[in-house]
Amino acid sequence: MKRLLFLLLLPFAFSPLFAEVAADAENVSVIEAGSDVPNPILIQMDGKSVKLSDLRNDEPTVVVFYRGGWCPYCNRQLSALQEVMPQLKEKGWKLIAISPDKPEELKKTLEKNELDYVLASDSRMEAAEAFGIAFQVDTPTIEKYKSYDIDLIKSSGQPHQQLPVPSVFLINAEGQITFVYSNPDYKTRLSSKELLRAAE
Repeated sequence: MKRLLFLLLLPFAFSPLFAEVAADAENVSVIEAGSDVPNPILIQMDGKSVKLSDLRNDEPTVVVFYRGGWCPYCNRQLSALQEVMPQLKEKGWKLIAISPDKPEELKKTLEKNELDYVLASDSRMEAAEAFGIAFQVDTPTIEKYKSYDIDLIKSSGQPHQQLPVPSVFLINAEGQITFVYSNPDYKTRLSSKELLRAAE
């Protein structure tokens, strides 16, 4: 009987009913400060898979989720982060920026913004789901993006057409999230001043 029940439930375990993806940016369920950090698999720029824990290496880490190299607000944020990198390092923090962009797109972003911190690909949106910030982009928005020559499928290399709500998480050496900033308004980002204050 138990085996039969398992077989009946198995198909639903992979259905959208169990997906941790919100219908829109306003309805995500962001992981809270005080939680243990998830350990999703990301893709490095060389195409190799890596766990977030291996990138953190038990060091205090700032994890930033951004929408993609095609987003001007994200590029401004990435450049602002580069400016405060010396201060973050001085305080003992490392920085990892994650987006749905595939590795080839990460390289373009790295070079364009002259960044010297880690960029990682979450093209399958596993990390965004684990942190509770993944949402499905609706059809009107997808069509609007296309009119601006923005192709989410091309950028990620995946068919899901999902994005993360731009977010910042501070994680201590013990693997606990100590600070969370997440805003469904993609035009509003955590300022460098606020980030440095949180990193104190």
